[in-house]
Amino acid sequence: MKKIWDGWLRHSLILYCVIYTAATIINSAGYLIQGIRDDPSGNWHELTRAVIVLIGVTAYEMAVRLPVKNVFLRAVIIYVPTMALAFGFVWLNQFIEPLAKSAYTDIFINYTGLFLIVCAAAAVVHGVKRLKNGKGRK
Repeated sequence: MKKIWDGWLRHSLILYCVIYTAATIINSAGYLIQGIRDDPSGNWHELTRAVIVLIGVTAYEMAVRLPVKNVFLRAVIIYVPTMALAFGFVWLNQFIEPLAKSAYTDIFINYTGLFLIVCAAAAVVHGVKRLKNGKGRK
């Protein structure tokens, strides 16, 4: 268990906590800017955010550990099932509470946007590492 904790679990848990906290603070700040003191969606919205962040962190861990050299193919292999998981989770939510008319559009835009930002950041980090190691373009 210590090997798993030191290998990937601790990093994943820290990443999850940081992203969930940032998403919650941004969401709360957005509501306060609009003059809304309480989250109209309540506690269920918090749990939904927690699951969506978990799906995103899972996608990240897959990206780091998936043994596919082609970066574009790896991104597609990761994006398709995790986006399907996010859509499936939104679909399941309709049995608990009514969905907003834009629920699927919102999850698509938010998840895809964050996925692209993370992919771009990973590409930059990978490029910087290659340059430091002397493996850059010549």
